[in-house]
Amino acid sequence: MTGLFSADVSPAQLLFLLASSLAAGLARGFSGFGSALVFVPLASAAIGPQVAVPLLVVVDGFMTAGLIPAAFRLADRRGVLIMTLGALIGVPVGIYLLTNVDPLAIRWAIVVLVVLLLALLVSGWRHHGRPKPPMTVLVGSISGLFAGVAQVGGPPVVAYWVGGTTPAIVARANMIVYFAFSTVLTATGYLWSGLITAQVLSLAVMVAPTYGIGVWFGSRMFGVADERTFRRICYLMIAFSAAVSMPILDGLLP
Repeated sequence: MTGLFSADVSPAQLLFLLASSLAAGLARGFSGFGSALVFVPLASAAIGPQVAVPLLVVVDGFMTAGLIPAAFRLADRRGVLIMTLGALIGVPVGIYLLTNVDPLAIRWAIVVLVVLLLALLVSGWRHHGRPKPPMTVLVGSISGLFAGVAQVGGPPVVAYWVGGTTPAIVARANMIVYFAFSTVLTATGYLWSGLITAQVLSLAVMVAPTYGIGVWFGSRMFGVADERTFRRICYLMIAFSAAVSMPILDGLLP
């Protein structure tokens, strides 16, 4: 498919990316997070992390922008700002690793990171104290680091805000607004580092519709499916993504 919107991917790779984006959108639409844990390992196996990671930033940023206005009105804006200050520290470090470390090493690191973060989510561990600025900055720094290198900054924030004393509706709003700020930070860094290229934008145009369909269906399924069952399905999808995206299986993927 070389020459089609300058995307420079084969038909098999494009179909693989579309399927991966649909699965990631389903997870995002239902649970509010998890898209990177599904998409980045799979897409990295097909097109490399230096393309897959900024691709998700562009697609997710545009396809979830409609969630921000309502969330901003409900969010604890001071807490979100403090978390974002932490991300300002972590994101540049993550971007440096993404642009300067061998792609194969990055792929293995993503697989390991996804498995560890999945274990955190499945364990049900939560932070049960009141949010305090130093801890909030630390969590933001860790989230920013993970977001910069692989766009998997969600689980630390989810564990911190959802498990604390913050009301659920405020915690959800906090996460939507924080991830919006985090996306702006990482997108700016990716542009500065030359990671958002014509190829990334071309692929985003092709992948965004299936991702958006996944988000739409996932949000609708939230109202009709048993939450515990569906979250388990999301976890299984994440585990499957990590398993099949291991570099030792490259010969089996597009």
